[in-house]
Amino acid sequence: MNTQNILTDITALSRNRHRASDDGLFLHRTALDEVEDRLGLVNRSFKKPAIVTGFPQIWGGLRSDAVTVPDRDMLELDQTAHDLVIHALGLHWANDPVGQIIQSRRALEPDGLFLSVSFGGQTLHELRACLAQAEAQITGGLSPRVAPMAELRDIGGLLQRAGLALPVADSVTLKAEYDDIWHLMRDLRAMGETNALHARLRKPTRRAVFQSAAQLYQDNFNSDNGRVTATFEMFFLAGWAPADSQPKPLRPGSAQQRLADALATVEKPLSD
Repeated sequence: MNTQNILTDITALSRNRHRASDDGLFLHRTALDEVEDRLGLVNRSFKKPAIVTGFPQIWGGLRSDAVTVPDRDMLELDQTAHDLVIHALGLHWANDPVGQIIQSRRALEPDGLFLSVSFGGQTLHELRACLAQAEAQITGGLSPRVAPMAELRDIGGLLQRAGLALPVADSVTLKAEYDDIWHLMRDLRAMGETNALHARLRKPTRRAVFQSAAQLYQDNFNSDNGRVTATFEMFFLAGWAPADSQPKPLRPGSAQQRLADALATVEKPLSD
């Protein structure tokens, strides 16, 4: 594999996740509740679910009958074996997110549902801004520290690229409060979400960078009670494996009634 195209150091990611603690996985529990709510809105009984996750101790409780597989580059899912595949809060670390969705789609039987949740573009924007400014001021350069996260309009297009029908994308934004930047970074470690980028700095960062970032954070993102805020944005994607029973768009020009007639208005041609 061309290392220039590798986003995530899988060994480092596995190590970070191994260090995660149960009380640090509150965002996974929030995401799980959101997924349950979305599944409850689907008028369908799923009997062959699969869950793709790096935290089976949390997500395994969503469905006791689910096949649970790790979110490695190659997913251990059999083709057309499932009527539901949930990709649980790991897509933002994927070296090939489109490939992950394609593999999930291939694991679905016709008219099976793909549902994913991942962190979105506004996640930790406060921390990213403060670290970048502090590092640039003190060292004169920048090093990758937080995984780049797509905007919703971009990641929603991945569903169509992966061949899924009836795509839907939406987001939920959460705000958390911390005593200071050090408290936030301890929590990120407890989440297993610390830096696992392949291009990360491989030597210790000067403490002055973190001290400067801590002051910038306190000055710019403090709450009314003296604490600091951190944003976590979750993207939810849903799409269906193509099936003949699904509704299809009409061919252009196949309408049986003019829109102007339906609206009881006069049709006016556009000017050149």
